[in-house]
Amino acid sequence: MQRRTFLSNLAGSVAAISALPAAYAAKKTESSTSNTGQASSAVAAKGHTPVITLNGKSLDWTVKDGVKEFRLVAEPIEQEVAPGMKAKFWGYNGGSPGPTIEAVEGDKVRIFVSNKLPEHTTIHWHGLLLPNGMDGVGGLNQPQIPPGKTCVYEFTLSKSGTFMYHPHADEQVQMALGMMGLFIVHPKNPHERRVDRDYAFLLAAYDIEPDTMTAKTATMTDFNLWTFNSRTFPVIQTLVARQGERVRIRVGNLTMTNHPIHLHGHTFTVTGTDGGWVPTNAQWPEVTTDVAVGQMRVIEFIADAPGDWAFHCHKSHHTMGPMGHAVPNMLGVDQQKLSGHIEQLLPGKHYMAMGSNGMAEMQNMAGMGEMMPLPANTLPMMSGAGPYGPMEMGGMFTILKVRPDQATGDYQDPGWYAQPKGSQAWIID
Repeated sequence: MQRRTFLSNLAGSVAAISALPAAYAAKKTESSTSNTGQASSAVAAKGHTPVITLNGKSLDWTVKDGVKEFRLVAEPIEQEVAPGMKAKFWGYNGGSPGPTIEAVEGDKVRIFVSNKLPEHTTIHWHGLLLPNGMDGVGGLNQPQIPPGKTCVYEFTLSKSGTFMYHPHADEQVQMALGMMGLFIVHPKNPHERRVDRDYAFLLAAYDIEPDTMTAKTATMTDFNLWTFNSRTFPVIQTLVARQGERVRIRVGNLTMTNHPIHLHGHTFTVTGTDGGWVPTNAQWPEVTTDVAVGQMRVIEFIADAPGDWAFHCHKSHHTMGPMGHAVPNMLGVDQQKLSGHIEQLLPGKHYMAMGSNGMAEMQNMAGMGEMMPLPANTLPMMSGAGPYGPMEMGGMFTILKVRPDQATGDYQDPGWYAQPKGSQAWIID
């Protein structure tokens, strides 16, 4: 018997397993979570700092008669959320989110959107100012894009900033299955608002029950997977910087709730929204910024503090893996006598009572592997091993690593930080 199934029946559950949702019958493109975000060499060649999309990449383009042409394919995909768990998403060009579109203020762009979904779709260019007929709301601004057809969007980018793209057709289903992407417009002058490193990701939430692969599209609030770019910690890409560099992080929220995004060890300012850049005299110092539903927030800071710094949503249940939402409060309850009786009912099996002293025991259970296996295709509630033991994190969490010797333009993880002697907290009796 798998531990979560059993514990759920005893009112000490971590997650309940229900029937597999009906899967869509369509060809899937497989995508891995192992990749590190790739910088666009074409953007760098024009003198701009290319965007690093966490665990993702930017979309290539060609130029025809002075117009930059991009090609997006809306399609079902199968993608790793983390090792041990895959999900059936709908996405673009083999991934969820889709590839980041990077262009320059003043560019004329032509975007071909081919529909390989089993139903119609459109694309809305969230935050961009463009002709009404290019806004992408199906039935209002254009006909829906039928399966097997391609739609062409063409407009001039009138301002720089941080934007998104997502469907405006059957939104609850299509966005609940991962259809979203980033649209970054660099200033025409590459020296304007220049930073040394430029990161970007989208916040997404899914309800995928253990032993299933498809998100429940009717869920409104009770999500169990909280992700950066449809991945969970510990596989979300680490952010790295050289000490003294100016770093920009662009965050977009396409979940159904707000997210207070918090950075340790540094003070930042909010320099942009999906409405544009924030004037310098309207900025103020922060360590947490709330990103509401449908919003973008751009933060910038000087990476002046070497170390490994947590970067996460400050809603505590958003930094956990899948778990049940009806778990009773077992704090202070002596379960030992009951545990003995339960073990007698399960010869050859292992049972661990939890919750009497807190839930940190979940990390111990996750480390027991085959002895207490998880249900198929799901994640532990807590995970991640740091240099000093279990990190007990998950979901919307990653790490900013600042090093004095990190080479300019090097995005490889430098490993764990070696704290100078006398600078670490210590434990006493």
